[in-house]
Amino acid sequence: MAENYLVTGGAGFIGSHVVDHLISSGKIPVVVDNLSSGKIENLDPRALFYEQDITDQEMMERVFMLHRPTVLFHLAAQISVSRSVREPEEDAMVNIIGSLRLLKIAAKYGLKKVIFSSTGGAIYGDDVKRIPTDEEELPKPLSPYGIAKYATENYLRFFSSELGIKYTVLRYANVYGPRQDPYGEAGVVAIFSERMLHNQEVVIFGDGECVRDYVYVGDVARANLLAIEKCENTVINIGTGIGTSVNELFDIMKPIAGYSREAVHKEPRPGDVKKSILNIERARSLLGWEPSTQLERGIKETIEYFRSGLDSSQ
Repeated sequence: MAENYLVTGGAGFIGSHVVDHLISSGKIPVVVDNLSSGKIENLDPRALFYEQDITDQEMMERVFMLHRPTVLFHLAAQISVSRSVREPEEDAMVNIIGSLRLLKIAAKYGLKKVIFSSTGGAIYGDDVKRIPTDEEELPKPLSPYGIAKYATENYLRFFSSELGIKYTVLRYANVYGPRQDPYGEAGVVAIFSERMLHNQEVVIFGDGECVRDYVYVGDVARANLLAIEKCENTVINIGTGIGTSVNELFDIMKPIAGYSREAVHKEPRPGDVKKSILNIERARSLLGWEPSTQLERGIKETIEYFRSGLDSSQ
């Protein structure tokens, strides 16, 4: 039986890179995205695209009926942590109820496996026993966004034991790279890139000593493809195991972007985790994956992406 691949959120930042990797490996995926944060220009035109919302049961059932996907890459989500704090019901409607509806339909149409994009940054919280943090750490998410991701992980366990759908949960560190939206609540690399290239003020909240594990989007997409055949019913951290402070990140980016100004420090934001670094030994041993893009190289590629967009708009 031929494998059919469905990517929810496939026009988004990470999802579109997963689509690219699928197509380059000879697989043509079906993509569902409501374009609330995704962009059609991110998407390879060879993908089969439906502009739909995952909470729309009738339309999602039609997609499953037509294409009978065997593997689901579930990346569609309400992606803003701060919005989840302001509007927890809306966050739960997409990230929990939307996921549940999707899983019920998937079970009905014989889906074999779900590869779920979860969060390593928002799921473990600040009160961790070990840094780098491994998958055995009990999640204590601090935001409704992190709570919803953890709830969906638990629902996947339920659907697996009750209905036999296999799953791999990928808990991402701070993903960065080309196509990340630099506006609104985006990753700090995208925000810094855009502001540096426009010679605008770059703001660092607090003392800049918050530490994050920055993983390149191409490496994340590769992990998704490896999970098709590996790591059944397992949770896997996807990061680098290396921590970088916001101040260090600013210093790395400054010469690459040709930025000469100093950062402006403002009051720290409530709820920001102080230190988040993921242990990736399980990804190495079970998934056969490790990051191949060093931070400086990934930042160069990211800044070049934003610079080319700047050049083409002038």
